[in-house]
Amino acid sequence: MPIAAPQAQVLPKTDADTYAEWFACLAEPVRVRLLHAVATSPKGITVGALTEILGTSQSTCSFHLRKLAEVGFVRTHKSGTATIVTINEACCTGLPHAADAVMGLLGPRPCCPDDLPADVTVRALEANDWPAVRRIYAEGIETGIATFEISVPSKASLDAKWLPGHRWVAELDGEVVGWVSASPVSPRECYEGVAETTVYVAGGHQGRGIGKALLHKHVTEADAAGLWTLQSSIFTENRGSIALHHSAGYRTVGVRERIAQRDGVWHDTVLLERRSPVN
Repeated sequence: MPIAAPQAQVLPKTDADTYAEWFACLAEPVRVRLLHAVATSPKGITVGALTEILGTSQSTCSFHLRKLAEVGFVRTHKSGTATIVTINEACCTGLPHAADAVMGLLGPRPCCPDDLPADVTVRALEANDWPAVRRIYAEGIETGIATFEISVPSKASLDAKWLPGHRWVAELDGEVVGWVSASPVSPRECYEGVAETTVYVAGGHQGRGIGKALLHKHVTEADAAGLWTLQSSIFTENRGSIALHHSAGYRTVGVRERIAQRDGVWHDTVLLERRSPVN
């Protein structure tokens, strides 16, 4: 009996049209260099500085910046007499997502990295950990890009919300320096294996592999417990957290534009998802 050829996937026309516009905009090398210069200037950069970096005239630089702004890669605003150019954080996720979509690379990512820090211990959350957990939560709120919450939820509300058996803390030198939890996304039975990931690392401890250790424990235990999908919604500005989740097997599903406000400001979020290789 002949084996049927696998059915080719078809990219939706609306997505193809959008991605083609993005790629066409970047078909000009000057724009690629401009976008890179802006993306690596987190606080923004003036048109004059960009002109000097690229060694082009200001009119040429301004022309290409307008093209990047029309597509939505960059944003501009006035500060006195200077024009400041900033990156549209959504494109930092949206553009790689577009490339992955076109190349058919949106399947589950492998998990997990094996370069976990030897000095960090991850264990189940205990009753006396709650003060540290809430303190670290408050530090995350203060960053302005970790959550839409503006005050720390009570211990009772967190305890009621988080799934038992899926709350972990990281210890370094006997101190709780981070935590991760899972919350159900819906009370419906059909979604009982789908949970929302939340992870926080204490201020001053980023870059030490604590988040990586927490997510490693979180996803491996979730797999063992039969959770088939973990998801997380992260501010587009929080690129470190997005990269951390990617390292734990999450993939970008898409960008949710102007999904909610924090302190009167609309924010986009990136929706990430990890499918269990077990289920």
